Amino acid sequence: MDATESPLSTSPSPSSSFSPQRHFYLAVDRLQFKMETLVDLLGMAGRRPCLPMVVCCSTRDELDAVCSYVSNLSSYISVSSLYSDLSEADRARVLDNFRQATVRWNRLGREEEADMEVEKEEENKSQLIVVTDACLPLLASSELPVSARILINYELPNKKETYMRRMAACLSADGIVISMVVGGEVVILKSLEESSGLFIAEMPIHIFEMI
Repeated sequence: MDATESPLSTSPSPSSSFSPQRHFYLAVDRLQFKMETLVDLLGMAGRRPCLPMVVCCSTRDELDAVCSYVSNLSSYISVSSLYSDLSEADRARVLDNFRQATVRWNRLGREEEADMEVEKEEENKSQLIVVTDACLPLLASSELPVSARILINYELPNKKETYMRRMAACLSADGIVISMVVGGEVVILKSLEESSGLFIAEMPIHIFEMI
């Protein structure tokens, strides 16, 4: 899709508007553009080698739809999902693979990318987990958080507790949160911002320069 037609086009935000907590929202004009916008967003972010990302959905239907569309980016993004009827062994494998990706990403931050020796092309792919709220890493049951560099709220949670739980289970300490907002959800966003004490800024065009 041509850049001039991209639903990702948004007004640049001055650096002074950046939140220390690095929380942003991405306004989508119409619901039918939402999935296309997500794919564009992941398409830009996912070209960074080994980048660990999580997309949170509220329902299984949305999870299945996201996985189906994002599969088109499989040449440079490895996509996994966590859902209620996934076996314990498969769940553990998905979480372990993702944590290994975070290790590779952190190593990239300390070494010159050109000097890295990657044995398999698969290891260079960005890693994405798509998860429903019901299947987030269970911190209360001693599951470790996955420490993604980018957390995308494909569906904006209505409650502060859900937003915070997604962060605690999925986001690294210096990670970025991007919440997708359609139409009337701006009211929900403002309520969430007030109840949580967070400042959620409009997503700047150069968002991925912050990674």
